Amino acid sequence: MKLLVTPARKPLTGRCQPPGDKSVSHRLAILGGLAAGQTVITGYLDSADTHATLAAMAALGASVEHHDGEIRIDGGLGPVGRVTLDLGNSGTGVRLLAGALAGRPELFGSELTLIGDESLSRRPMGRIIEPLGAMGADLEGHAGCLPLRLRPSALQAIRYTPPVASAQIKSAVLLAGLAAQGETVLVEPGPSRDHTERLLPAFGVELEQHGNELRLRGGQRLRAGGFHVPGDLSSAAFILAAGLLVPGSELTVDNVGINPSRDGVLRILQAMGGDLAWQAERSVGAEPVGSARVRSARLAGIEIPPEWVPLAIDEFPVVMALAAVASGQTRISGAAELRVKESDRLAVMCRQLERLGVKVEETEDGACVHGGAIAGGEVDSCGDHRIAMSLAVLGLVAEAPVLIANAEWIRTSFPGFVDDLRALGAELEWQAEEDS
Repeated sequence: MKLLVTPARKPLTGRCQPPGDKSVSHRLAILGGLAAGQTVITGYLDSADTHATLAAMAALGASVEHHDGEIRIDGGLGPVGRVTLDLGNSGTGVRLLAGALAGRPELFGSELTLIGDESLSRRPMGRIIEPLGAMGADLEGHAGCLPLRLRPSALQAIRYTPPVASAQIKSAVLLAGLAAQGETVLVEPGPSRDHTERLLPAFGVELEQHGNELRLRGGQRLRAGGFHVPGDLSSAAFILAAGLLVPGSELTVDNVGINPSRDGVLRILQAMGGDLAWQAERSVGAEPVGSARVRSARLAGIEIPPEWVPLAIDEFPVVMALAAVASGQTRISGAAELRVKESDRLAVMCRQLERLGVKVEETEDGACVHGGAIAGGEVDSCGDHRIAMSLAVLGLVAEAPVLIANAEWIRTSFPGFVDDLRALGAELEWQAEEDS
């Protein structure tokens, strides 16, 4: 499907609630499947990626029911024999599951094959194969990628420092540590999202943190409970960006997770001159939740501090879109991790911005974006949901309509994106390939 975006004819106004946080949804599905008892989840993200994780837990023996907006998971796995688990486009789902399942005694004797779509099959899995293998996991990939073949077996705890700051690597090791003999120690090389270490204690797991060290004793049982998923800040970022760009706009995003380990995008938008305010109002489960208000503003390019990059790694496509309109130059460095997401986000965003008349200089670990006018025209998301939404936001202030190919990937994380923007006053229209 293609998405046609017409330049905004009027300000965007109103309130919006983003869909449930994707990272938290994946983790709750996995932990709920491992826990004893029934876990009840509200606010769970209704998307292809997160439903793939639920389906994987069901295939492994957990009972998963959808009831009046709730997800109910009765935990307990195996034995299952030979099972293929298709995680679709979800890197979080496949990497966290590999860690969670590697040492589960109830799955001993089983052979699990973890697969995904074409995009996920190109993403590197060596970064989890190496530490899990060091723990004794019987795990192998195909040239460091999917499919992963896993035979759950006894694990030994290790002390491990990941080569890069990554919530997925950290989480895979910690989840494997739940079933390992001894105390697993994870030494963080830099900041990354802390959803897993917030949720584990909520499931009754003792987890110690000393500076950049996380310590988890193996053999602990998880306890089921009730959880609510806050709104996804990564999804909210597209709404906030639209409000910043379209003249005269004023928008409020409600019930959004404002976790300080991933609020880099808010810092960046404010540093660029965005009229943006946010406030944590309460805690939902283990996560701080609040609202964010934005008014349109003239943005200026900045040099993004490298220490903010891990706190905004998923939002850099929309940051680059904003930089394309901001006055001056925006410099991004230390962001090589963007090359191994759903696409090579640095390369793809640079190419698509150039097609819209933007001057961009791509570097090995970032880019320099020169702000100016957006010409309009046809672009391609290259199968990446965040790039599709970033280009859609940019289309609202282009000189001519923007037509985005492969935009249907938006539905993997924010199925209501187009409807939500329409409700705020934007003009977007889905088109079948033959209609364009």
